[in-house]
Amino acid sequence: MDQHPPVALDPAGGDIHGETTRLRASGPAARVTLPGGVPAWSITGYDLLARLLTDPRVSTDARQHWPIMINGELPDDWPLHVWVSVRNMFTAQGDDHRRLRSLVASAFTPRRVGALRPMVERITSGLLDGLETEALDQPVDLRRRFAYPLPLEVICHLFGVPEGSRAELRRVVEAVFDTSSPQSEAAAGQLYGMLAGLVAAKRAEPDADDLTSALIAARDTDDGSLDDAELVGTLLLMLGGGHETTANLLDHAVTGLLGEPGQLDLVRSGAASWQDVIEEALRWQAPVANLPLRYAIEDIDVDEARTIGKGDAILASYAGACRDPERYGATVHTFDVTRSTTQHLAFGHGAHFCLGAPLARLEAEIALPALFDRFPDLTLAVPARDLTPLPSFISNGHRSLPVVLGPSATSR
Repeated sequence: MDQHPPVALDPAGGDIHGETTRLRASGPAARVTLPGGVPAWSITGYDLLARLLTDPRVSTDARQHWPIMINGELPDDWPLHVWVSVRNMFTAQGDDHRRLRSLVASAFTPRRVGALRPMVERITSGLLDGLETEALDQPVDLRRRFAYPLPLEVICHLFGVPEGSRAELRRVVEAVFDTSSPQSEAAAGQLYGMLAGLVAAKRAEPDADDLTSALIAARDTDDGSLDDAELVGTLLLMLGGGHETTANLLDHAVTGLLGEPGQLDLVRSGAASWQDVIEEALRWQAPVANLPLRYAIEDIDVDEARTIGKGDAILASYAGACRDPERYGATVHTFDVTRSTTQHLAFGHGAHFCLGAPLARLEAEIALPALFDRFPDLTLAVPARDLTPLPSFISNGHRSLPVVLGPSATSR
């Protein structure tokens, strides 16, 4: 029997890495309680998490395999309800997952993502031009002015979200990810309403160039390949997850380069590449720290002391697995662009590997060198240790990223 009592996770995510370190004292799987007192297993071990993410005994469908939900024991106002009740490829299993994924997968092939490069470059350049209008010797919030609006503009362009709706979309998505707030479930309702409105507008005036119109066309075909709930759920996944996570990647890449002495010099000297920066940032600070939920279809033995029981919920701790010292060694907490072990689980693993990973990498590959080329003297306005984390145990980023831009390359 596991002698370690369950650990109540901090809904505000105040010290995600300290928390995962404490959980690891119980081994690669630890019993935890989620907000609302809901029990689960947190998987912080890299090897175990990789195995469970591909284990056929583990499901992503709460409606079929989570007794708490099946038996009606989950309150409607549970703050994580949207994460398990939404209907899209994230919560679908087997044939349903393949069907839903196939509807948007063609938009994220290497060729289609590569074709987005000019658009990403144009948005990046425009945001950098906007930063040049700031007082270059005074702090500016780089998350608000650059790291967040870049992926937001890209994903909204892809799905045809009107410019006038984008600020509200950002506000509501941030509220959904705020797992410290009792209003997060209400925000999820607002998000559903916004997306239903987008569907209605696109159904009235479809646009051949955006993915929302393409999904509506799939919904309205005779084969019934997509119902209304799946349509809105797919938009929620793609629009919500499609920019929050990339914003966190850019946020932490900048923080790592400016907060760890010598890292930016290694890139500028050619000793490390921007791809090295991106992969190490993903490992060092997984943009999604904890992802709810998966469910054991049958008993799964972890070791002699622990068995994940049939029907138990499983929380994928990407933050924990990406800092597993058994895989990455004693320097696991250090941002190191020369790290030899670069493989990570920040984008997931197996059939549910993040569909948008190539786009996120492309955006970072364009945005980071452009930022540091434009502002070569960029510095943090406060020590990295004083940056305030987002109020979430899911989304891993900062509330703000204050920097001093310094003279721009174009003004010299």
